[in-house]
Amino acid sequence: MRLPAARGPVSELVFRALRRAPGQLPPDLGQPVPRTRDALSDEDLQILLFALYELHYRGWDDVADEWEWDPALLALRRVAEADFESSLRRLVGRPPEGFDRDLPRALADLVTADDGPSLATELGRRTGPARFEEFVTHRSVYHLREADPHTWGIPRLAGPAKAALIEIQIDEYGGGQLARMHAQLFRDTMAWLKLDTRYGAYVDVVPAVTLATNNLMSLFGLHRRWRGALMGHLTAFEMTSSLPNRRYGDALRRLGGTPPATRFYDEHVEADAVHEQIAAHDLCGSLVSGEPHLAPDVWFGAACCLALDRLFAEHLVTSWSSGRSSLRTSMALA
Repeated sequence: MRLPAARGPVSELVFRALRRAPGQLPPDLGQPVPRTRDALSDEDLQILLFALYELHYRGWDDVADEWEWDPALLALRRVAEADFESSLRRLVGRPPEGFDRDLPRALADLVTADDGPSLATELGRRTGPARFEEFVTHRSVYHLREADPHTWGIPRLAGPAKAALIEIQIDEYGGGQLARMHAQLFRDTMAWLKLDTRYGAYVDVVPAVTLATNNLMSLFGLHRRWRGALMGHLTAFEMTSSLPNRRYGDALRRLGGTPPATRFYDEHVEADAVHEQIAAHDLCGSLVSGEPHLAPDVWFGAACCLALDRLFAEHLVTSWSSGRSSLRTSMALA
């Protein structure tokens, strides 16, 4: 996977530097990222963050591995992350009074109160091959590395919370069997749709809001201080997964999807119904019982997950209602 195309002046300068020997970041990037009011829709900032975070995943073929811990590059990322975090806090606000008295209940209430458009309903109502392919194209950026961001939480937890996270992640990785790994199941879905199954193949065609949903997980996963938010994110993700995946599977079946094509969605129907209980009670409940000061972070992570998913769904539904593609270009479906 090679570096994606730049989407603005900052990513242009940084990507050019990354293709050179490590340690040659331009000196004029000392204050690198112009302040932005809405980092969530800033294409330049989101592609920059995505590229820098990927250095901690599988890296880029045209970037030396030594860039991963370059001090100047980490300082640049810190400025971008500050804008990202500010936009997230403006988006979700503060937790309600008394939320920490029963955190699992507060998380359930947060999910129940979410009033964003349902992509599962939209795809089930007016499913066409092109729309489903677009949806899968967006989701491929995450699902081809599914579970990896949350796995960073394992060494940062202890006791019952750690055991609960491992229980969830074992399922995500198919119990160590490649054919059952969720990332592999999603690749099977993409193959049936005749989409490019290579890791990161569609980074260039997805918009900032799609990158932001992925960057959120990396932001939480790469910082130990955000371990509570990472677990809150995972919990909200699991609590909002089972029913939509049933509808996605049914929609794909109506398009003629074979059992291997729909297995990714079918697998999540039962697994995530179990995972949401483990995540809310055994994971987040145990974590906050041992570290009560993390309760606001857990709520924040869950709220951010729901809010960005809502923005993502609104983008797709609005685009489709206007008769246009939700992707930046149509090259993904060529």
